[in-house]
Amino acid sequence: MPDWAVGLSTGCLSRMSFIDALELLRRNGFEIVEVCSLPQHLDYHDEGAVERAARRLQELHMEPYSFHAPFAPDLDITSLDEDQRMGAFQEICIAAQAAATLGVKYFVIHPGPETGEIPRSERLERMQHGVEVLNRVVESCAELGIQLVLENMLPHLFSGPVRDLLWLLGALDTDEVGICLDTGHAQLTGDLDTVVHKLSGHLWTLHASDNRGEHDDHLPPGDGILDWERLLRQLDGVWYRGAIILEIAGFEDPEEVMRAAHRGRRHIRSVARRLGP
Repeated sequence: MPDWAVGLSTGCLSRMSFIDALELLRRNGFEIVEVCSLPQHLDYHDEGAVERAARRLQELHMEPYSFHAPFAPDLDITSLDEDQRMGAFQEICIAAQAAATLGVKYFVIHPGPETGEIPRSERLERMQHGVEVLNRVVESCAELGIQLVLENMLPHLFSGPVRDLLWLLGALDTDEVGICLDTGHAQLTGDLDTVVHKLSGHLWTLHASDNRGEHDDHLPPGDGILDWERLLRQLDGVWYRGAIILEIAGFEDPEEVMRAAHRGRRHIRSVARRLGP
């Protein structure tokens, strides 16, 4: 069983500035991070702020493993309105430039709107629009030297079911696009038992969180009902050797966040040790 690197999304500390969050994470032994793009945390429109953040990452000897692209109800690459689609594309490109300045490896994007159920009559047209925009995003990422990954969504959202992600991957002009497996989302869609094997050729990174089977609770691994032993066996079986990024909920008290992060990391490592070679 591999000794997976376990990192943490800074989203759980989004009430703090990004640089203050880095200081706290480094003191707590986390060296690998996914960058949260919430503007109050890190304003990716501010080139100076992004450059300062990049320097601090280097000074702290931390690895910016991935960058989570912005998402909002009106940031919709599948919209039937061309102006809205192009607006979303431009915003994503600004975030991708910031990700490249920070030196990340993976650029994680939600490949659809943050709204509820899409009418059946719109689905195919929306998926085609999504592919058109994603093809342009891939080109931008390639020019910047970062890699695009698509995240599986919640069951009520576009691209929640694994079959939607596989359709998108198959329709793109390139195979240089991967998947970020969100374990909490996959548990809620009912895909977790089979998703690793279905996505094995595309699985590049992983968001690790737990839940109690009803909501996207963003609990640390081990605090919910997910079968981590089964999941880690499957990851090992498809030779996944990327990082495991904890994506847990934030709290008012940053130290409480750190306790939860330590608990999740210990759980993953203890399960991996128990499973053995």
